[in-house]
Amino acid sequence: MDKSASTPRITSAYLNSYVNKNVIVVGKVIQLRGDEALIDADGSVTAHLNREAHLSAGNGVQIIGKVNPDLSIKVLSSLDLGTGVDFSLANTVVEISHQHRDLFV
Repeated sequence: MDKSASTPRITSAYLNSYVNKNVIVVGKVIQLRGDEALIDADGSVTAHLNREAHLSAGNGVQIIGKVNPDLSIKVLSSLDLGTGVDFSLANTVVEISHQHRDLFV
């Protein structure tokens, strides 16, 4: 498979390694302000939402988007995950996928 076509799962700590690339982020919606959301993905991430985004503060969210040079994310798609999200598990998946990249491409 073409590595450039993969969409890695990341947390806020990995943003600077994926500027201008598409990523998947799972986190908790901390705040909604107009067309922006503040997401806690093991650290703060600012997400620029599209019109299809229907998020709720306090809920988990999975976003797929492109990392901007300012380390915000332009959301391409989002999925409200509700309240029963195990964020520590989501963060562990990110860490394992980065330690064993060849298995997750």
